[in-house]
Amino acid sequence: MKYAAIFALLCTPALADRQSFPPVDQADRDPSLVAFRDSLQASVAARNIDAVIAAACPDIYLSHGGDGGPDELRANLTVDPDNLSEEYRDQADELQKAYWADLENTLSQPGYFDDEGEFWMPHQWQITLPAALNPFLAYFVTGEKVSLRDSPSQDGIVLAAISHEVVIIPDFQPEAEYQSVLLTDGTQGYMHSDFLWSMVGHRAALVKSDAGEWQLCTFVSGD
Repeated sequence: MKYAAIFALLCTPALADRQSFPPVDQADRDPSLVAFRDSLQASVAARNIDAVIAAACPDIYLSHGGDGGPDELRANLTVDPDNLSEEYRDQADELQKAYWADLENTLSQPGYFDDEGEFWMPHQWQITLPAALNPFLAYFVTGEKVSLRDSPSQDGIVLAAISHEVVIIPDFQPEAEYQSVLLTDGTQGYMHSDFLWSMVGHRAALVKSDAGEWQLCTFVSGD
């Protein structure tokens, strides 16, 4: 990660100045990367399982506890109810749709090259969070001039316009339209969930092989 977030986000009343991390997509530095990403995005949009697997590394990293590779990727893209615990079997279709949507959304994000020449998306994955901050509470504001309101409603008074900042959400509510957030300067308010991306959410890495071919080598979430 290249951005060093110098704010000290601690669980105390004294927080830090706010910082903005505007998105910059570095993909156009390599036309072959742009072509590969466009092709992969088209395969994902078409829900072409075989094409997506063919574009992946043989040892693609997909979870912090799984084996990775094409078999795990196919399982994630298809979600066989028989492979789920009984309590989740009736959610197989929903889980499959969510996985495809997360992959499609992640590949559409601006990205950056790391020191090893790997291309990572989304761009905010390069922000280094302070060790004192629980990363599962950190969210990135993906929009420009997103309203911070004094209540969880479109009718709430706008307290500030937030662009590309890290905010804290102590108690994220998955089904809620608005989330209660804390800015890094201590300001509290509510923001629409559509503009909040978990800092431990999905990220993807495209890597050029020794043969000079780009591949999808990481698609994972978590710390």
